[in-house]
Amino acid sequence: MNALNQIFALLVFPGLVFCVLAGFLVEWVDRKIYARLQNRIGPPWYQPAVDFLKLLAKEDLLPGSADARMTNVMAVVAVASPVAAMLYLPLSRATSVMPFDGDLIVVVFFLTIPTVALFLSGWYSASPFGIVGAVRTARQYLAYEIPLTLSLIAPAVLAGTWSVSGIVAFCQSRPWAVPVLFIGLLTSLVTLQGKLERVPFDAPEAETEVVAGSVTELSGRRLAMFRLAMDIEMVAGAVLVADLFLAGPSGRFPASPVVMAAKVLAVVFVLACTRAIMARLRMGQVIEFCWRVLVPAAAVQACVVFVLREMVTV
Repeated sequence: MNALNQIFALLVFPGLVFCVLAGFLVEWVDRKIYARLQNRIGPPWYQPAVDFLKLLAKEDLLPGSADARMTNVMAVVAVASPVAAMLYLPLSRATSVMPFDGDLIVVVFFLTIPTVALFLSGWYSASPFGIVGAVRTARQYLAYEIPLTLSLIAPAVLAGTWSVSGIVAFCQSRPWAVPVLFIGLLTSLVTLQGKLERVPFDAPEAETEVVAGSVTELSGRRLAMFRLAMDIEMVAGAVLVADLFLAGPSGRFPASPVVMAAKVLAVVFVLACTRAIMARLRMGQVIEFCWRVLVPAAAVQACVVFVLREMVTV
């Protein structure tokens, strides 16, 4: 890939411009489904973009004792990392724009950075609500990251590659792989909900307890950037689940992007329904659920894949 194509991929598709627009679209779909399930009309399609622009226009306030430089850096990093992850995820074809062996590990790393950025932003906000939210973010991260990683290992082991593009190609050539990975699909959906700090895993930003958690003291462009980061992370997480467990952009171009969009929206639909029908869990309940339910389920999926892989190899 030459330098011009790399710049286009980074800034336009599947880079920054596409991620921002996709983030707005996914937020609108999520809010619309959530509203309809509560017998409300919901926002118009342009509302997420309007909210983002409104925050950019607002005064940017921060407590005098807070570390403004750290907060600014973390806001940029939180947006940049999921955008970078999208470069290694197949969207319109079975191959991403920058594939290489082991890019799944890089994607998981990039999707971890927003959580770390959120933690540091809350920790350096000089607010008791922000610090409590940051600690809860770190505790919840330690709870869901292990079952999430175990669930993502399963398709990699089954396909015999750590490349997301390789896993997509394997699942497309062997349709039986998708139902085999069903337990991993369920586990990844639940852990993705926790990664995005959505109900029932929204204890780090519980409105009735810690106002808004790590972002309590943020306003203006800082708050806008963190909200945008969560939208883009939801897009990247939904695309990753669709690639690893639903065979990614199936079919031939130009039908494959439509199929991929349908799969991503199906993942978002499940996340929205979960948010609408569940109640918030306490932090202790989150940790107990992750270790007693999700970790064993992900381990069972991994064991099934290891046995099946050995049988196929033999």
